[in-house]
Amino acid sequence: MPRILIIDDERAIRHTLKEILEFENYTVDQAEDGPAGLDMLIQQKYDVVLCDIKMPKMDGLEVLTRAQAMGTDAAFIMVSAHGSIDTAVEATKKGAYDFLSKPPDLNRLLVTVRNALDRTKLVTETKTLKKKLSVAKGSEMVGASSALGAVRKAIEKVAPTDARVLITGPNGAGKEMVARQLHELSQRAQGPMVEVNCAAIPSELIESELFGHEKGSFTSAVKQRIGKFEQADGGTLFLDEIGDMSLSAQAKVLRALQESKITRVGGEKEISVNVRVLAATNKDLMQEIADKNFREDLYHRLSVILIQVPPLNDRREDIPDLIQKFLNDIAADYGNKPKKIDAVALQYLKGLDWRGNIRELRNVVERLVIMSDDTISEGDAKAFAGK
Repeated sequence: MPRILIIDDERAIRHTLKEILEFENYTVDQAEDGPAGLDMLIQQKYDVVLCDIKMPKMDGLEVLTRAQAMGTDAAFIMVSAHGSIDTAVEATKKGAYDFLSKPPDLNRLLVTVRNALDRTKLVTETKTLKKKLSVAKGSEMVGASSALGAVRKAIEKVAPTDARVLITGPNGAGKEMVARQLHELSQRAQGPMVEVNCAAIPSELIESELFGHEKGSFTSAVKQRIGKFEQADGGTLFLDEIGDMSLSAQAKVLRALQESKITRVGGEKEISVNVRVLAATNKDLMQEIADKNFREDLYHRLSVILIQVPPLNDRREDIPDLIQKFLNDIAADYGNKPKKIDAVALQYLKGLDWRGNIRELRNVVERLVIMSDDTISEGDAKAFAGK
């Protein structure tokens, strides 16, 4: 059901608009001034905002500017009793969808809201399509080896379910690609996929990153923050390198998985979340459990399904196909014609030790594209592969 936010300092106007819109089966929230409206836009996704221009504390045009800086997709319809052509033009230049004078004509109001909803839906669908195209390009699993075939088969069986999946394998082997494919082939594909690299976030910040925090909950918490669990609501949360997560954060993740609820740092309110969790690690979690670095109960919660991604050295027959893909991708990125590689150079690269896996191979191919002539020779491969 479409959700609409009314921001207006006049209670009578807010209540009248709310009654009209709720009669049309819209979900309607109200804010009495600009700052309150911005707080609600942070906490909740809205399709349309009806915003008064003349308000104390913060006028409607400033609300519009700040909301756009926050990245909201909601269509803003500006409303004012002091309307003029100049005001309407200024609002439109700042990104407003339309402008209505007070008191708004009922038919004009409803038509404008319906059109604004269509616009918001189109923007959302366009973003989703662009994201899917981007993800599809980045998550394509290339190769026909039996080892990769086993991974594909597991993905096809597991993706349509809501089962949690633990993806294991060495760095650079393609664990993130597996996670993206699981999301794209799932019932949650229309929802967000939110990724968190647990190894890249300091232990003292990981809880705030995952669960969010309330304003003033710690020294640098100057405003409320929505965590990754809430951002992924209705979609998939991918916890990469989960073996590096602190024990205190593990305990909170376990509770979130058990109860489908989270609490922001510094907050007391429980927030329900509908999230499918995928996790990945390059560590031996059973050894981490033995070393008291990882919770066994969390391991069993995460590993309903285990998918092992093989190292590139175990699927060497896929290397020629991967190299060709990288040659095409790099040429597209640079705006050039794809370079060729002769068979001897291909065979040489196929026989190298790829401890860095697919990531290392991609880097080597890019280096060869930059340093070689139109056709990559064996001499180029030996000179620039860095082995």
